[in-house]
Amino acid sequence: MQNRNSFLYVIVGALVVVVVGMSAYIYNEKQKEDTVQLKIGEQGVSIEKK
Repeated sequence: MQNRNSFLYVIVGALVVVVVGMSAYIYNEKQKEDTVQLKIGEQGVSIEKK
């Protein structure tokens, strides 16, 4: 019985780690803003989206 409970705790702990990790990754990806770079030079105006 003790073995079964230990295995269950390991599975639940692994799932919690995966959920927290994925949440942090998704949050960081959503925080990245699209940037636009505007260059004015001898060749004219250039706009670049990063």
